Formats: sequence, structure tokens, C-alpha cells
Amino acid sequence: MKKEYFIILIFVLFSCEKDNYITIGENSIDTILIKNGNGLDKNLIKDLENASNGIGVDFFTLPDSDDFANIPTDPLNPITVEKIALGKLLFHETATGGNPKIITNLFAYSCASCHHAAAGFSSGLRQGIGEVGVGFGGNGNTRIIPQNAIVDSVDIQPIRSPTILNVAYQDVMLWNGQFGGSGTNIGTEANWTNIPENFLGFEGVEIQAIKGQGVHRLLIDSDFVNSFGYTQMFDNAFPDVIITDRYTTQTAALAIAAYERTVLPNQSPWQRWLKGEYSALSKEEKRGAMVFFGKGRCYECHTGPALNDKNFYAFGMGDFDDSVTALVIDQAGFDNVKKGRGGFTQVSSDNYKFKTPTLYNLIDSGFFGHGGTFTSVKDVIEYKNEGITQSTEVPTQNLAPQFGAISLTKKEIDNLTLFIENGLRDPNLSRYVPLAVNSGNCFPNNDTTSRVDLGCD
Repeated sequence: MKKEYFIILIFVLFSCEKDNYITIGENSIDTILIKNGNGLDKNLIKDLENASNGIGVDFFTLPDSDDFANIPTDPLNPITVEKIALGKLLFHETATGGNPKIITNLFAYSCASCHHAAAGFSSGLRQGIGEVGVGFGGNGNTRIIPQNAIVDSVDIQPIRSPTILNVAYQDVMLWNGQFGGSGTNIGTEANWTNIPENFLGFEGVEIQAIKGQGVHRLLIDSDFVNSFGYTQMFDNAFPDVIITDRYTTQTAALAIAAYERTVLPNQSPWQRWLKGEYSALSKEEKRGAMVFFGKGRCYECHTGPALNDKNFYAFGMGDFDDSVTALVIDQAGFDNVKKGRGGFTQVSSDNYKFKTPTLYNLIDSGFFGHGGTFTSVKDVIEYKNEGITQSTEVPTQNLAPQFGAISLTKKEIDNLTLFIENGLRDPNLSRYVPLAVNSGNCFPNNDTTSRVDLGCD
């Protein structure tokens, strides 16, 4: 009998060693078993456990875009299939460009002019250009302001156009977080004088979609709806809204926001790895992820499924007034823009702090930092590693504690760069782009030069 027990024990030990199963912690996702996994995968999973207070890979996993129950949603704007279908078209529809300053620009631009899939839903430029801009190039990179343009007619913002990827994981919008009437912005009501839309109580994505139509000279009303064949789609998306309120800026915004919330980079190699496809990342990218969730301290700000939090940090990056390559039309208001969150809250400890951006598909944009003062991911990492500010205006006491305090080696920087550039890049964002819009117009831009660049002519 003892001999039989001994044989069974040897078999069990040999089997466990061969299969190489490991169990990660009592507080991890139920139990993680990696068959034939290598040490990098095991160590990275441990890092994720530590970075998420024991939750593990689930804490960083994005839901599918049709998994509405797990996509963060504004309770005042439930996501529906009908809203998404409408919002997807309105976001790209150049016929929404119905309120230009220059009549020749009528129906020539859209939301997607500055937030398109080819640039990771950013603009592909240091400074996104709406109305008056011409051209597109490959990813928006050759869009320009014509030399003979009237400067104050140009729709151009004094800060880099952020991506719409993962906006579901933010409750306020813009780099300074001024859009949003709940959550993070509770207590800032005294600063809503120029943002009365915040008093509607919607979250940031919805407020931006409302406010942005006016700022960016879009016009969505009953005439637009009837003229371009959107009536039935509005009826399907908002059947409970009375007919007199159904075809409006607000309902259009709610549809656009619902669509934006589903634009998730959940096919990136990192997301595939989190779901158990351990070959999705290279060894170097896995090492880079270990730097991200370990020594690099990136996860302290870039956390959760979207790799961002709801806070604001100062890293002393430069602004649009650092060179002649950017245009600032409202010089008088630019001081508040440079102060970031503090420019909105008027609280000195918030000065020069900006909202944590998501890091997905950064490589598609080509410009980094709120002022677009970097042109490579590696440059940003080296800048944060060295801890020497670009801006001389940022008080030392306001700088993020991670700035200049991580001491990464060249190899660690190289691996971290690979993880961010490749591991976090979803290669299939075109799935969020319609094949056509109801007007039949070219999109995301409909000016003559863009039509050639985009193959519409």
C-alpha cells in the first residue's frame, strides 16, 4: 500500500511540474492558471496584482464595445444600439458643418475632422484644425490653414486635440476637466458661468458633445435631420422624447456621446494578453509592461482599463506659445489655458495641472503632451525620467511626485516605449468608422483637397 501512495505522489509532482500551473493569490481574479507560461507572464501578473490592490487582470481589462452593462455610462444617457448607430454617423457627418464663419466652408468639416480613426481618434497634427482647414494626407497630418485665410475665422483650439478613445472612463472632459456637471466637478459650480450646459447634470462626454456643436460651428436641428435623411434614426434613438424636442442639439449630443463611449481599443495586444493570449506581447513589450506597473510608477496615474485616472497632474510640459508652429487666436485667455485645471478652478494648487490622458494608440497621433511639444513616445518617457521642465512657469510644489523620480535605465526606457507604442495600439479602429454618411459627403473632411486625399474624387 505504501508503494502505491509513493507512485501516486511522484505522478502528481511530475504532472504539476510539467504543466507549470501556478495560482495567484486569494484576492486575485478567482484563480489564474497559466499552462506552460513563462516567467515574464507570471511576474507581470504579480505586478498587476500589486498595482490593483489584489484585483489583478480584470482591473485593467476593457469590455467589448457592445457590452453596455460594463461600459461606464452617464445614468442620464443610457447607451442603446439605436443611439450608437445615430451617433456614429453624426460624429463623421460633414453635413453637420452647417454654421461656418465663411460660407464656402459649408458642410466641409465634422467632429471627426479633429478626432479620426487614422490618428487614433486624435487629429494627426500638433493643433487640430476644423473649419477653414484644407487637406488630410494619410492621417490628417497634411491638413493646413490656407495662406490667404482670415485668421479669426479658423476653428483652431489653443491646446492639443485629445483622443476620444476611452472617454467612457472619464466623468469630465477637456485637458482642464471643465466640461461635466457631476462627479469630479461637484464643488466647482461657481466656475460654470460660461458653461451653463454643466447645470444640465450630464457627465463630461455628454456636455462636450452639446457644447462642442456651438464651439465648432456645427448645426444639427430639425432642418438638418429632414434634409439629410436622419429623421427615422432620431425617432429610433429617442422614441420617448416629445417630437418638438427630438431633433435638437441635445439629442444629437446624447447620441454622439453614446457612440463615443463605445470607442474602446479592446483589440490591442495588451488587451488580448489580459484575456489570456500570452503571445500577443513580445518579450520586450512584457518587460516594458513590468516597468510600467513597477519601477516606472506609470500606473500611479495611468490605471484601470483606460490607463487613466480622474486626477490632474503637472509635468511642466510646454504650451503652444513656445514656437511659431502653433496659432493662438485668443491671447488674452491663453494664460488660463496654460494653467490647466487651475485656469478653470482658479485654485493656485491646481495651476499647470492637466487631466491624465489615456495611452492607447498614442503612436498614431504623432504629437504628445497637452501642448504637443513632443513628437515621440520615447521623448516623453525620457523627459519624465530626467525631470527637467520645459515650462519655466510651473511652481516646483505643483509638479507631480513621479516627475524625475523614477531613474529608469536606457533598456527599461526602450522596453517601456515598445509596450506603449505597440502593446497599447489597437490596429483595427476602422471598425468604429461608418462606410458612408447619409448626406453622401466625403468625411471626415469635405473640402476640395481632402476629397482628393481621401479618394472621394
